[in-house]
Amino acid sequence: MASPLSADRLLRALRDEGVRVVEHREWRTNNRNHVGSFGPVHGVMIHHTVTEGTASTVDLCYDGHSTLPGPLCHGVIAKDGTCYLVGNGRANHAGSGDGDVLAAVIAERDLPADNDTDTDGNIHFYGFECVNRGDNVDPWPPEQVEAAVRASAAICRAHGWGKDGTTSVIGHLEWQPGKVDPRGPGVSMADIRRRVAERLEHPADWSPDEEDEMPKRALFGTNDDYRRTIQPNEWTTLTFNRRHTDGAWQDLEQATSSILHGPCHYTASIAVRVDGLAKGQEFQIRLANYRERDGGFVRTASLPIDSPVHSGGGLHAVYTWSGFISASDRGRVRPEVFHYGDDPLVVTWARAESLYWPG
Repeated sequence: MASPLSADRLLRALRDEGVRVVEHREWRTNNRNHVGSFGPVHGVMIHHTVTEGTASTVDLCYDGHSTLPGPLCHGVIAKDGTCYLVGNGRANHAGSGDGDVLAAVIAERDLPADNDTDTDGNIHFYGFECVNRGDNVDPWPPEQVEAAVRASAAICRAHGWGKDGTTSVIGHLEWQPGKVDPRGPGVSMADIRRRVAERLEHPADWSPDEEDEMPKRALFGTNDDYRRTIQPNEWTTLTFNRRHTDGAWQDLEQATSSILHGPCHYTASIAVRVDGLAKGQEFQIRLANYRERDGGFVRTASLPIDSPVHSGGGLHAVYTWSGFISASDRGRVRPEVFHYGDDPLVVTWARAESLYWPG
């Protein structure tokens, strides 16, 4: 007996799986719970919308229409793979379908033919509507299908479904006699189930091509005029005014402190040259994770600190760390420095080099 995910758990599960999510209006309280229950839940159902256009479709699925009140699903997946959350709770998407199909979904065994309408599916299924005309001509872009796979896998992973099979994910055409969705060039439920099963064999942040993918490289630096004053006893974020792009250094119009953004795995090295240290004085350097919040970024975690000690002359310190930025964080990684002296120090040169694997 699986209870539905809370709004926060659903949002976190989708983002951890790499789904690009937009929270639409008051989706957290938009439901049909006043006319019937939602749960126990047993699976995910995929639909197409028989519409064109993202904005109008999202509003339609949120509000419903004169003969079918909204929400008409839990999430709308656009052509570009963005998932717009429009409902949380009971939604008018599945309608009445075959109880034998539901039994097969619960048991995670092969689906029988849908030849009856004796069971209310709105109680038991999460629903995702995918923007498509449904005329068997309108194509399904790879980004849209991948988002449907990831959204389905996220819910299966959160509930522990898919251990013995992948029939926890079905199409509307497999539930209710006479339905044809999802259909069109580029989509099939057999392919979606196969890919969901493959995802569930890996961590949520896995990307299908990551095992063969070469890492990408990000390189930031400073010019000869760079000076960054470091006050004592407070962490200071380093900035960079140059980036190495297309085989050459390019000056940035605006200095940046973020050397990486998620989701990605990474290995990053930070090198700095500091003037003003006394011999034997300790200097500290670290990376910090920042998360998007209220239109800006706030620090959410600080990674282990390196503490080189000045041995005379200008200090040249190098710090290296490997880590991961999850999709749910929508985060940034920034280098920070610190010292315990009495007087300010000056960083006269800095460089950040990262190898990273997106996804």
